[in-house]
Formats: sequence, C-alpha cells, structure tokens
Amino acid sequence: MRPENERKLAVILGLVLLATAALCYTVLKPDAPEEPVRMLFKGSAGDVLFTHQIHVNEYDTDCASCHHNLDDGDEEYNCSECHEPGASEDDDVMGRTDAIHAQCIGCHEEMGAGPAECAECHATPK
Repeated sequence: MRPENERKLAVILGLVLLATAALCYTVLKPDAPEEPVRMLFKGSAGDVLFTHQIHVNEYDTDCASCHHNLDDGDEEYNCSECHEPGASEDDDVMGRTDAIHAQCIGCHEEMGAGPAECAECHATPK
C-alpha cells in the first residue's frame, strides 16, 4: 500500500472511531436523576451535605414540605431567588441562612428526629 493511501486510511479510521465514540457517549451516558440526590450548602459555620433521598424515602416527605412555593409542574428554583443571602431581620422576607435554619431545625424539632445541634449538620471548616 502506498504511503498516501495509508495516511488516508488512518485519517478515515480515526474519524470513524471518533464518530463512534461520540455516538456511544450520547446514547449510553447515564441519565441525570429526576431530582437532586445530594446538595452541598456552603457556609461559614461549615458545609452541610443535604441528602434528598433520606428525606423522601425514609421520612415520606414530599417536595412541597420544604419547597413551600412549589406547585405541581413548576420549575425548580433556588431559595436565594426569594431569600436573599445577607438579608436582615428588618426585611420582609427572611434571609437565606435564616430560612434554611428555620426550615430544617423547625422540622427536626417538630418531627422529633434529625440533628438539632450545629455540628451535627455543619462539617468543621478547614
């Protein structure tokens, strides 16, 4: 085989392999979960890892229990869209940190389950 034909064959094979890899990636990649599985909240007191599955499966909690303004069919939204970081007690809407603490701690106290002390949720900052 002539060198120029070998080069053409190598380029064609490379393109076929690249196209096959792209097709396989597109077709075989795992689907993203329908709901977030875990979320990491960053905070000055330490990061908090929130696991949706524990709350949904073990405590039979529905989305609206925490996402209080979420109606069926609504798109997800970030808490900070209403609860702005750094909002003060004088504002009409509770700040993000206060809202999250009120939601989590309030539910834990009401249910008599879940962590109630800061260090039980917040990982020690490094």
